[in-house]
Amino acid sequence: MTTRTDHTADRPISLTAPSGIDRAAHHRLDEAWLAAAWSHPTTRCFVVSGGQVLIDETSDGRTELVMTPSFEAPLTEAHRYFLGEDEDGVSYFALQKDSLPGRIDQSARPAGLREAGLLLSPRDAGLMVHAVGLENWQRTHRFCSRCGERTVIAAAGHIRRCPACGAEHYPRTDPAVIMAVTDGQDRILLGRQVHWPEGRFSTLAGFVEPGESIEQSVRREVFEEAGITVGEVEYVASQPWPFPSSLMLGFFAHATSTEIDADGEEIEEARWFSRDELGAAFESGEVLPPYGISIAARLIEMWYGKPLPTRSAF
Repeated sequence: MTTRTDHTADRPISLTAPSGIDRAAHHRLDEAWLAAAWSHPTTRCFVVSGGQVLIDETSDGRTELVMTPSFEAPLTEAHRYFLGEDEDGVSYFALQKDSLPGRIDQSARPAGLREAGLLLSPRDAGLMVHAVGLENWQRTHRFCSRCGERTVIAAAGHIRRCPACGAEHYPRTDPAVIMAVTDGQDRILLGRQVHWPEGRFSTLAGFVEPGESIEQSVRREVFEEAGITVGEVEYVASQPWPFPSSLMLGFFAHATSTEIDADGEEIEEARWFSRDELGAAFESGEVLPPYGISIAARLIEMWYGKPLPTRSAF
């Protein structure tokens, strides 16, 4: 069995810390309430475009989402998404636009979730991941999958309705498993995808197929990608991953075989590492770790027992 000596257990997985935002889904169909909330002087909003938002550094060294009062916001009616409200009753909206607005002070800059998710507070990161997920879905699901008619936005951005056949379409979330596989010697199995830079290794992962449990998916993906059979599967945690629409389900898995047979299509190379071997590979630069925002990095850390190097970006 795996022996985990995690000394980073008090650090939450990125994008999963409590945000303090109540999504208040019961308000999404109440047009009068939404109009009043949008007009309230305390309401704050921000623009999302192509998966990016504007972020800015404060005088005390923090990084924040650039938000404005609703009365200063760029004009948009259809693509205005209600994200929720905080404990003080402040409402938050995201505005989907073709481009991010400019800033007169020139201090703000655009950032995607891979960068901003590590810098923002739990509140701002939670708002951003919600907005990016909605924007990705809205941009790619404009037509009814039943009859082909153009759909219209409803429920403050959380439903698209078809005016022709009456079908309602909801934001898509694709479940994917991601697993730290260990063997009887307490080594970890890491793989390198074909399109990754040389030296980049991470945990194996794949999408859950129809009619399949998540445990079955773990075993199938590990065998398909690396030729390793898996017995015991232990759920660890999940992470929203809107690139474009996944929910990553993290696991530890115990291998019952050790001979690697990489598929050569998704996984170009897979290797077993002891802690000492992985540490030496990090130190020499032979192996580059996954980016710190990912649950993959957190799973490896939980086995490794200390934070991974942070000098690289993924």
